Amino acid sequence: MKSMEEMIQAAQKAAETIQTQMNEMQVKLDAIEVEGVSGGGLVKVRASAKGRILRVEIDESLMKPEEKQMVEDLVTAAFNDARDKADRVSAEEMRRIQGGMGLPPGFNLPGLG
Repeated sequence: MKSMEEMIQAAQKAAETIQTQMNEMQVKLDAIEVEGVSGGGLVKVRASAKGRILRVEIDESLMKPEEKQMVEDLVTAAFNDARDKADRVSAEEMRRIQGGMGLPPGFNLPGLG
């Protein structure tokens, strides 16, 4: 039977391994790009899977003062589309890494949800 000290050391090592894997996942998510689109492609937003906005493209046909409200709505929709895609990629990566660690599906690691 393992001593209490051996069990504590094993738990600390497991926690360090999980923290390392989570840090690596955050770096990976920031390198994965998603694109949110609205208005049939008139507005595009590129973001990292971590949610960092990388680029906004607005078709020049929308660059008219009378189209201001529509452009704002399309930009908002494209941002939301990019965010949804980033959330899906992030959730999939989290499921993948948790499965690799032998954690049950849906298990929330503190500070990472």
